[in-house]
Amino acid sequence: MTGAGLLVLAFSCAAVAMPTRNEYLLKCSGCHLADGEGMPSHGIPNFIGQVGMFADIPEGRAYIMHVPGVVGSSLSDQDISAVLNYIMKTFAGKSLPPDSRPFTAEEVAKLRAEDIGNVVEYRRKVANILAARGLTAPAYPWP
Repeated sequence: MTGAGLLVLAFSCAAVAMPTRNEYLLKCSGCHLADGEGMPSHGIPNFIGQVGMFADIPEGRAYIMHVPGVVGSSLSDQDISAVLNYIMKTFAGKSLPPDSRPFTAEEVAKLRAEDIGNVVEYRRKVANILAARGLTAPAYPWP
């Protein structure tokens, strides 16, 4: 194999095995920032110590699959599950219950196929469910 062929092969393998952190940085950090702080003043919620509450209820898990960054990410179901698990592990802190289950590619596919209607209205529903549990969802600019 020529040097150029080996270089192409190396880049192809690197693209297939991209670390999940890099996927987060490429697909999510433009809005939620590299440190997960988001931009609440621009309608992008902070992940830190808060995002785990969404993963603890079925409606929250469905909501996550329909946020613009997930819908438009062009990632596979497997990659989305890996990135979401990275987000939970890295940013959720105590907001993620210890018995919370990780996202799977199968769950991602199922939840992405669900029609939740208007994502802003659905988030309100999720926030109300969380409030009934004594939890306050991260700030969100659309009342």
